[in-house]
Amino acid sequence: MNVQYLTHKLDGCETKMAPKKILLDEERIPKQWYNIQPDLPKPLPLPINPATQKPIEPAQLIALFPKECVMQEVSQERFIPIPDEVRNVYRLWRPTPLYRAEKLEKALGTPARIYYKYEGVSPPGSHKPNTAVAQAYYAKEEGVQRLSTETGAGQWGSALAFSCTMFNMKSTVYMVKVSYNQKPYRRVMMESWGAEVYASPSEKTNSGRSILKEDPDSPGSLGIAISEAVEDAVTHEDVKYSIGSVVNHVLLHQTVIGQEAQMQLEQVDDYPDIIIGCIGGGSSFSGLYWPFYYDKVSGKASKDVKFLAVESTACPSVTKGAYIYDHGDTARMTPMFKMHTLGHMFIPPPIHAGGLRYHGIAPTISLLNEEGVVKTVAYNQMDVFNAANLFIKTEGLIPAPEPAHAIKAAIDEALRCKETGEEKTILFLLCGHGHFDMQAFDDYLAGKLQPYEYPEEKVKEAMRKLKALYPWLKTE
Repeated sequence: MNVQYLTHKLDGCETKMAPKKILLDEERIPKQWYNIQPDLPKPLPLPINPATQKPIEPAQLIALFPKECVMQEVSQERFIPIPDEVRNVYRLWRPTPLYRAEKLEKALGTPARIYYKYEGVSPPGSHKPNTAVAQAYYAKEEGVQRLSTETGAGQWGSALAFSCTMFNMKSTVYMVKVSYNQKPYRRVMMESWGAEVYASPSEKTNSGRSILKEDPDSPGSLGIAISEAVEDAVTHEDVKYSIGSVVNHVLLHQTVIGQEAQMQLEQVDDYPDIIIGCIGGGSSFSGLYWPFYYDKVSGKASKDVKFLAVESTACPSVTKGAYIYDHGDTARMTPMFKMHTLGHMFIPPPIHAGGLRYHGIAPTISLLNEEGVVKTVAYNQMDVFNAANLFIKTEGLIPAPEPAHAIKAAIDEALRCKETGEEKTILFLLCGHGHFDMQAFDDYLAGKLQPYEYPEEKVKEAMRKLKALYPWLKTE
């Protein structure tokens, strides 16, 4: 029986405090996902068809996604049961551990308590299979033979390749070219699970070929890779598209993270004052904070918990992007979503946090940011890797560059507590390990990394182009 303990200091001695009630692993894996939509402060703007400017009907999305995923996408049901077949696969790594970062606390000299939920123990090494397993299961039940998808840093592609193998399905992954070249072992991992992997833009699709015609040396982007994966799905009858972030059904699948964290903190009589997570599309952060948001709106929270999303200054979708309807992909094959965006034509700089190189953000995060419920901050990669270096030397784990952004924010919050003397409880998500990101750490240690700020003028230019395409668009 795997019983997880949290280390504490009592009267100067390190002790291990057993939970009040010892729970079997089976009991600690959530049996339902939480859907935030019924509890939002206002209705979420629906995705629209730009040709009609009207909401997309669920039937139109079924051509792209498995039917059950579409039903969850538009569902107003607060809790959605997790199929037994999905929970059976979750047992390979769930529940994931919650650690208290005591050595980091000591190094910072802070009175704050810092906890982190660690998703790097999954077979692909990140939080991504929480939704990939569910999507593969629903597709298999529908008779789908193959799933197509995009991936940035490779975590999502790895998760889908793994999940398709679990249900004896095929998978095709379009990997952003700069990451494809930076992280060859991510490609090998995906191929080991049976996936076909192509550097995007590729010669396999019309959208890829058109990009290469304009720019043969294109480094790619998530928007381009999405276009290729969507085109692959809609041009083959036995294929559906699978997405790793942004949309509602993906985010709700991730809420196993926050629900487990609630149970684990309850066992040590603690509750967070602030919850921190990195955002690229928003799936990992949402998976952590949504259940605590439900505590807050339902009156169950013991504290007025705050939510802080952390992005890269190289891809500042929320902190610099406009809140407007935009496509999720470069070729404009997807519906338009109301979200913070840098523009679907966005080509990111080749920073190492590949999972954060996306032009948009989850509509739910965008809405709650506009409402002041979720706060957002951006950091450059030098400050992020400095924070990751301290975390490695104190806690021992090597984080992926993406959650290292959350580490930086947690450290800043802990240092504020040092200044004020507040004994806050900080919870952040370490959503994946950095074992396939050694080139990034090699560049950092060699002094080759440079800070980068995405120019405000590029955002304005992208908005001008977007409004030229769709004059009816309004910016908020």
